[in-house]
Amino acid sequence: MQKAVEVQVSEIASRGKEPVADHGSGQSRVVLEDISKSYGEEWERQEVIGNLSAEITPGELTVIVGPSGCGKSTLVNLIAGFEQPDSGRILLNGEPIRGPGNDRMVVFQETALIPWQTTYENVVFGPRLRGELSGKALKDEAERLLNKVGLREFMHKYPLQLSGGMQRRAELARALINQPKLMIMDEPFRGLDAMSRGLMQEFFLRLFEENRRTNLFVTSEIDEAIFLADRLIVLANRPSHVRAVIDIRLPRPRHYSMLSSPEAYAYKREAMGILYEEAMKSFRNTAQSQDFMDAMSKRL
Repeated sequence: MQKAVEVQVSEIASRGKEPVADHGSGQSRVVLEDISKSYGEEWERQEVIGNLSAEITPGELTVIVGPSGCGKSTLVNLIAGFEQPDSGRILLNGEPIRGPGNDRMVVFQETALIPWQTTYENVVFGPRLRGELSGKALKDEAERLLNKVGLREFMHKYPLQLSGGMQRRAELARALINQPKLMIMDEPFRGLDAMSRGLMQEFFLRLFEENRRTNLFVTSEIDEAIFLADRLIVLANRPSHVRAVIDIRLPRPRHYSMLSSPEAYAYKREAMGILYEEAMKSFRNTAQSQDFMDAMSKRL
């Protein structure tokens, strides 16, 4: 958690010299043009992403799934601007992404709340540091968002005094106060128990359906992906590229009971079939291959 906090503090501090985001403009388009990314020394370099092209559509909730280790978090880092692609480019509303900015906010897999700050102090930290809001205007906006995420009564509590679900909601408020052009969710509900995860999914959907801010959501859970997505991008195994794009046409507002519908099951079967094929590439010629095939076949 300490590493996540250090990243968050240094990232926000570095934004002070950047243009302020166009507040209220959550209808943004992200285009990834033939991007590639590799790691390691030249003699043992491993290509994680290879010639990947995709689009995140304005006002939609785009969800990315892919086999384990395919580079989903690497893709998040590239879109957030924490890293740069080796080739290709990423455009936000037609402008190349060259580094981090408060026009893109990331909610990470692990909490990045600053442990020595209260919930309120965590929420106002970014705008206060950049000098964008102050005084009553900042206080009113923070309290409005804390009330929206159900944490007004916990605004003076510290992160360790909050449950996992409450911490996730505090991070949503902290991201939303920046009014980003793009919200990036990197498996944000991972690690929560099943009940808390389901409640957070429905809570997050209500927020999205209320403002239709452009969202990119990364997950390893197919049910979660189908429940949330307008468009589902299925990634191939390494080097990762887009294997399929599935339009999820379940009506909004959504309720978890929709996952029992024939339409949701058809989407799940299609996505699981693709993921099965891609996952098998990394299991080929291994002792665990048949066991893995048997386990996956039971889920289809």
